[in-house]
Amino acid sequence: MRYQISGHQIDIGESLSTHVKAELGESVGKYAERPTDAQVIFSKRGHEYHCETTVHLSTGLNAKASGRASEIYAAFDDCREKLEKQLRRYKRRLKDHYKDRKEPVEVFGAASYILAASEDGVGEQEPETLQPMIIAEMETQIPSLSVGEAVMQMELAGAPVLVFHPEGKTSVNVVYRREDGNIGWIDPSDQS
Repeated sequence: MRYQISGHQIDIGESLSTHVKAELGESVGKYAERPTDAQVIFSKRGHEYHCETTVHLSTGLNAKASGRASEIYAAFDDCREKLEKQLRRYKRRLKDHYKDRKEPVEVFGAASYILAASEDGVGEQEPETLQPMIIAEMETQIPSLSVGEAVMQMELAGAPVLVFHPEGKTSVNVVYRREDGNIGWIDPSDQS
């Protein structure tokens, strides 16, 4: 597994890098077959250290977790425990997902935009124009998944929403976490 360990405005020593590689490799190896690479980012906010980890699995799925503590090693351990819990929860489904697939998850390119929020934060004033101000424009990837795989990917990534391309269909679908805790699924091609 390839590791990318970095710090935002803090120095990551060799000792911490070695600790991260050993612990993360052991934790992920227990639950996921052939992880390809891991990205670990450390930062400090006030007196707390934050650790964000993303592990890319060979099937194309990603697992993501974050942790925080007053010490940098404890922040990583908190993050690792959360990641391990996610992978343990989905271990059977991850292995079943891998057996059903002959090829890794296919992804498609798409444009992603970040729009400016209203200046007052509330948005009570009527905008002068209906064209929003674009702050950032990026490339993103839309995976080709089944609905069950999309829900699992959304849970593993800790995301509130996931846009995906259903296998065997030409449309783009969305799964999202509802306020009541359930999962919503938007399928524009299903015109019942």
